[in-house]
Amino acid sequence: MRKISLAVLLAASVGGAAAQGQVNVICSVQAEWCNMISTVYARTTGTRVNVTMKGSGEALAQLIAEKENPKTDVWFGGTGDPHLQAAEQGLTVEYKSPSLPQLHEWAQQQAKQSGYKTVGIYSGPLGFGYNPELLAKKKLAVPKTWADLAKVEYKGEVQVANPASSGTSYTMIATLVQLMGEDKAFEYLKGLHRNVGAYPRSGTAPIKAVARGETALSISFVHDGPGEKMQGFPVETITPSDGTGAEIGSMSIIKGSRNVDAATKFYEWALTPAAQEMAAAAKQFQLPSNKAAKVDPRVPDFKKIKLINYDYAKYGASAERRRLIARWEKEVNSLPR
Repeated sequence: MRKISLAVLLAASVGGAAAQGQVNVICSVQAEWCNMISTVYARTTGTRVNVTMKGSGEALAQLIAEKENPKTDVWFGGTGDPHLQAAEQGLTVEYKSPSLPQLHEWAQQQAKQSGYKTVGIYSGPLGFGYNPELLAKKKLAVPKTWADLAKVEYKGEVQVANPASSGTSYTMIATLVQLMGEDKAFEYLKGLHRNVGAYPRSGTAPIKAVARGETALSISFVHDGPGEKMQGFPVETITPSDGTGAEIGSMSIIKGSRNVDAATKFYEWALTPAAQEMAAAAKQFQLPSNKAAKVDPRVPDFKKIKLINYDYAKYGASAERRRLIARWEKEVNSLPR
């Protein structure tokens, strides 16, 4: 990949460097991307950007805790389900961006479903990460279906994040429920539990563990694989041939924001092609929501993936998320491994 310097990104960005106050951002994408957008935006607009990095489940918990006295202006990235829950709970504000027609239909649909309280900024499919060196050493085949991953030979070899804190893992539960039916999905998750060596808090932690040889397999968003591979780690990804779900990473303006004008300007900037192309520069390979953004060749080809018709409205509802996570805690996480 051609190395893109910060200077090039700054030149490609919009806006002048006159002082523009400050904006407080919860960022739920990987650290390098968070740092890049905050640095570029600050230098091109003169706006001070204060970034807090949290997984989407933890970000939602913070917004709920701060509801009476919000300390955040914009929530950038992370799986869309918690953004829809924040909208439902009145934690975010309606904002109908004039940029909406420039976005893919799935991003516009996310906005409509939320009453324009959130918007899709990228999409990425759920799948498996694997370490080919470890699998070869242990004489294990690459799993190609959800059923494969639950086979006895993979005992202790799988990592998946904890769904209470990770939007990635909640997407997995919601995907399996829609793919198999709820009771069968939970029977599957009980079987998979025997193979899980750890449930880290962050959705990106499992594929990092795979890349570093700490575990052979992960359930991850497959766009997190190429960035690890670019650093020289032995990691590959695959999507299950029996079907999978995809996240719609989202962005929201927080209700009670103390810097509404600055928040709106940041939001608009984040929907531009130049801003969205920074994801690939930060080694993140989701599909951008702006149709005019250049798509890096390492972005998963959605046309080659068997995707379920994921019901974002139903599984983005707070009550449904709470119910499914509670059932997972009671029936799956309580079991011995």
